[in-house]
Amino acid sequence: MKSGRRGNATSAVDVTNVSPHGFWLLLDDREIFVAFEHFPWFRQASIEDLTRVERPSAHHLYWPSLDVDLAVESLDHPDRYPLVSQADLPARTPLVSVARERASTYRTTRRVRARPSTGRPKR
Repeated sequence: MKSGRRGNATSAVDVTNVSPHGFWLLLDDREIFVAFEHFPWFRQASIEDLTRVERPSAHHLYWPSLDVDLAVESLDHPDRYPLVSQADLPARTPLVSVARERASTYRTTRRVRARPSTGRPKR
């Protein structure tokens, strides 16, 4: 017995699952695994950013919030596309560390103006 198709597809591409190693894209009738090892610019992306994918043409995928363009063929044959991003991905830093760093930078860069002498001896 064969089941009928459930609902209509809302787009030609969907993210079906996310794991610590990558995510799965449903393209037309096939599912493709996108490994963070081969596509490192997705590693720090939120699930919301990963799932916001567009397919402007049959051979082109675009993630607008990440500004990432990929050829569908690069997912099918990553060995043919050996270039991966050379950008260093910043580690997510806790806000407390950022605040401390900014405070220490402010302390070291601000100028301290000498006060005029009042003529009284220091205690």
